[in-house]
Amino acid sequence: MAEFVSYEDILCSRCRVRMELARADFTYLGHNFHTEVMRCPKCGAVYIPEELAEGKIADAETALEDK
Repeated sequence: MAEFVSYEDILCSRCRVRMELARADFTYLGHNFHTEVMRCPKCGAVYIPEELAEGKIADAETALEDK
């Protein structure tokens, strides 16, 4: 069982600075959508948690691919 890690404790693997909650824009199959994710304030890298990747993003991909 994985240990719970608070989003406030996530560090950027490149910069080693604490990530901050920020809006991220995504484009898939010509459609744009956005959501709040953890983003590095220094380099802009984003952290997408498994729940988001397998939930909201996967649902959006499925809906767009079915069109």
